[in-house]
Amino acid sequence: MVIDIPAQFIEQVQNIDWGELRAAVQDYAPVLTVLRDTWDRETLAQIADGHLFVRDAVLNDAIAARLAAEDGSVRSIRLTSHGNGRLDISCTTSKKYKNIELSGILEEMVHTGDASYAVYRVQKKSVPNHGLVSWIFSRVSLSMVERMAGRLDVSDALPVAIRGNRVTVDFHAALAASRLGTTEFRGHRLMDMIEIERAEVREGGVMLDTKLHVPDDVRDGLRAILRSKTDAAANAAGEGGVP
Repeated sequence: MVIDIPAQFIEQVQNIDWGELRAAVQDYAPVLTVLRDTWDRETLAQIADGHLFVRDAVLNDAIAARLAAEDGSVRSIRLTSHGNGRLDISCTTSKKYKNIELSGILEEMVHTGDASYAVYRVQKKSVPNHGLVSWIFSRVSLSMVERMAGRLDVSDALPVAIRGNRVTVDFHAALAASRLGTTEFRGHRLMDMIEIERAEVREGGVMLDTKLHVPDDVRDGLRAILRSKTDAAANAAGEGGVP
């Protein structure tokens, strides 16, 4: 059986720069893998919309998983977010301070290209141990960031500063070492394409105000890849290219 192949189809296939297409797809494949593993559809939709809500249940599960992996003296940390903006943190340990109760306000949570940090102002606490308080909030803030960035592997040396009743956690280096921080597309790190402008504690969770910054060349590159793949598929089906 002989099948006549339209001349237009042959011409279009011959005009495809397969080397360029393969190079582009190879460049884009790691990005797809990281984004697929990091963001589900709901998370991506919320980030694109500018508001990512992180529920207490999600945070508490993430903290529990982190504590289990670290196997330290802190046995549990549980967050409770309230509609008046208060964030309560309950903690149990196996050492001197059996039960720790913190209550305060999440004053800042910021991630830009130059800085990534969170500030918690303690209003009530059951133990004046600065070292333990800083360690606890560092794990709390990391769990919030992981909703956006995926798993962050850190040591106890995460930079934390306490001034008066304010605890500041710097997670910029941890984020830079994450898959979002080490994956690039056309010279742009994925972590630089998303920002956290602020965080607001609400009933049942924390709302992160986010921004997506996709550089023009990245956007154009992704569109070109999609267009090339669409054209190739259409040509293979004998339907002609997409204008």
